[in-house]
Parts: sequence; C-alpha cells; structure tokens
Amino acid sequence: MKGPYGLEASEHCQTCKQRASTFFCHLSPAALKDFDEIRSSATYPDGAVLFLEKQDPRGVFVLCAGEVKLSISSSGGKTLILRIAKPGEVLGLMSTLSGMPYEVTAETIRPCQVAYIRRDDFLKFIAKHLEASQGVLRQMAVSYRAACYRLRTVGLSSSAPEKLARLLLDWSADGKQTEQGMQIKLPLTHEEIAALIGTTRETVTRTLSDFKIHNLVATHGSNLTIANRPALENLGAD
Repeated sequence: MKGPYGLEASEHCQTCKQRASTFFCHLSPAALKDFDEIRSSATYPDGAVLFLEKQDPRGVFVLCAGEVKLSISSSGGKTLILRIAKPGEVLGLMSTLSGMPYEVTAETIRPCQVAYIRRDDFLKFIAKHLEASQGVLRQMAVSYRAACYRLRTVGLSSSAPEKLARLLLDWSADGKQTEQGMQIKLPLTHEEIAALIGTTRETVTRTLSDFKIHNLVATHGSNLTIANRPALENLGAD
C-alpha cells in the first residue's frame, strides 16, 4: 500500500518491499526480529532535517528509500556538501558508536523512508548480534573509501570541468539508458552542486553550458543526458 509521499509503507522489515540494499535487510530471522522491535519507521518529505551537525547523537537512521544530502558548515555560513547518501546507508553511525556529536547535517532531497534506532538500543543490538557488528564494520570501511574519493575529487582535481565530469559520471550509475545516452535526474541545484565540488554556482552553470555546446550532455529541466560518455570520461580523467 502506498504511504505518504508515494512511498511503500511497511510496518515490519520482513514484509518491506524496499528490502534489498541495507545489510540489516539480510540479517538472520532472529536478528531481524530483534531489529524490528527496536526500530521505528517514518517517511519524510524533501527538505526534512534528520539531524544537525554538532548535535548530540540520538541514534542511527537507516535510509530505506530516497536520498539524503550530507553537509558541513563553517561559522561564517559557508556550506560544503560531502555527498549524497543512497538507500541502504546507515546515517549517524560514527557518532552513535563514539558518543561524539554528529559530524554532518543530514537533510532529505527527495521523499524518504527511514528507520530510526535509539543509540542505547543500537549499541545493545550490535553487541548481541555478531552479524550486525560485522555489517557495521563494512559500512565504516565503505564510508572511509568514500571520504578518500571525495578528498581526491575535490582536493586533487585541477579544474571545475574535471570535478563536474566525475560527478556526472558517478551519478550516471543510477541513470536510465536511452537512445540519446544515459539519462539522470539532477538531485541538486547548481548552487548545491557547487557546494559539492568546491566551486561557485556561476562556474557550475558556465561549465554545464560548455558541456552542452560541445555536445557532451543535453539537459531538459532537471533531467540531464550524457550524450558523449567517452569524451566526458576523458575529461574526468585529466
């Protein structure tokens, strides 16, 4: 049955139609039963804040469906978007484990279905179930690799076109193949893309225009089609 914001509503993990991506979905029946008892599920519209940077950790948020923007801000108000979290990710994990404040702000950019687990309950759960603690370690390893890739992209890429080309290629992994090329729906505005790759909104707009002039991409509203993937890959590999 469709729930709020067009998402499939499910009261139990065992019957959830979103079940597939997160390691919690593949726990043994006994562990999954315990997990079901400690989690609370909710749907959120786009623009909802799950938790704030520097806020004391209340628990973890398992993203079952949708996308969440993770960002950090300076005291002067400058914002850097670290990445876009996808279904299957456990948000707030490091802070929940360490007891330190959340390192980022998590904000939905599309309607999301989220399972929330209180910190005390989560710590007891992974202490009881070895398979869950192993899944947590795998998620931490993936997060570390993603952080390294992010630093490499923003810190070592020499130009805005290179950074933007890499970003579009990354997003194309979830795209739809058409006769014109791989089509993706841009999840962020030009200003947010600028905050993600460490440049200005004007530079993003100008670079996308250059891509279109050279027939690398085509756009229609928030939809973008990668028309010349080899050329974009060569640009992203500079």
